[in-house]
Amino acid sequence: MTVHDPRNLHPVDAHGDPLTFAVSGLLADLPGSVREYALDRVEVDPGDGVVAVEPVSGTIRLSRTNRGLIVGARLRTALAGECARCLQPIVIPIAFRIDEEVLPTIDLASGMPVALEEDMDLETPRLTDHHELELRPLVLEAISLQEPIAPLCEPECPGLCPECGERLEIGHPDHDVPVDPRLEALRAFRVDGEAETG
Repeated sequence: MTVHDPRNLHPVDAHGDPLTFAVSGLLADLPGSVREYALDRVEVDPGDGVVAVEPVSGTIRLSRTNRGLIVGARLRTALAGECARCLQPIVIPIAFRIDEEVLPTIDLASGMPVALEEDMDLETPRLTDHHELELRPLVLEAISLQEPIAPLCEPECPGLCPECGERLEIGHPDHDVPVDPRLEALRAFRVDGEAETG
């Protein structure tokens, strides 16, 4: 069952964080029930020197399972960066996915704590004691994993001139590179046969 009720298009949260979702209603539904949300321009701060220059937008799908929830998010943002070759500031658009199982901390019916089963990973995300899904940590982790190691301003960026440090572009002047006097004798060096072949 997929719910497209307009009231479900935005998270409901007492703390005012648009990345926190009250999911007690979904937990009360049968396995297979789904809620879909539209996420529109939510500000995030990835930290660790990563700067988001565009808010996060996209869609989130929460599916009820017999154990908890499956979170499926398709999101996008853009990061501030620097070209690895010419060092110019650039904006790096990124699209990322979150596919994660999230388990309850408190049983909805009894109000008792829910213990993890032996085969469950201790790192598995959990809902809060108030049956809320805090998506922000998952979003920040996904953004950090998408940050490129050596971004380029363009695929064929020529880089910087080793002499003047300016960006190598069409029309960039050639530089007369002084030859080390110790290497001057190499000017007379000829590979065998070069004189005959011209």
